[in-house]
Amino acid sequence: MMTEHADGGGASDADDRPDLSGPHPARIFGHLFDRHSGPLHRYLARRVGDLADDLVGETFLIAFQSRAGYDPGRGTARSWLYGIATNLLRRHVRQEVRGLRAAARAAGSAAGAEDHDNRVADQVDASARARLLADALVELEPGDRDVLLLTGWAGLDSNEVAEALGIPVGTVRSRLHRVRRRLRTHASNTEHPRSGDE
Repeated sequence: MMTEHADGGGASDADDRPDLSGPHPARIFGHLFDRHSGPLHRYLARRVGDLADDLVGETFLIAFQSRAGYDPGRGTARSWLYGIATNLLRRHVRQEVRGLRAAARAAGSAAGAEDHDNRVADQVDASARARLLADALVELEPGDRDVLLLTGWAGLDSNEVAEALGIPVGTVRSRLHRVRRRLRTHASNTEHPRSGDE
């Protein structure tokens, strides 16, 4: 069976459920690194910026050291790696929050000179939306933020997020539903703030 992942690479389930207890684990990890390090780095960079390089390396180091604990029957190597990375991210929550706030401040501020007059209003709107989103992400519980960003930024489906975080699929879906509802409410409240004299 072929599956298409957000990283653009189609691969068979067998390819992403390798036997890491075999005689050549370094070779297998080389293939895993080639296949997953780019998308994993992009995901981590969106969350913690420059720390992504270190976290990708640390993720693969931990994965290699704990390869005996990997069970292909419980999930794909992709979800296992994202689970390790997410656990590492939890140690860096403050850096992530600073990064989200910096991204919000920088959103829309890098306008080119051409068509400047036509783009100012769009940039102001985009910058405001990015700030609101970053503020909303910062306010989320870490577990809820992990579910949302593994889905939205890493492109994992609900089953992969469940495997990565070691939680039931139903929990992933309920967290995702709750987070989306909360973000919609947050957006609605910021677009139409209530006056104090109502």
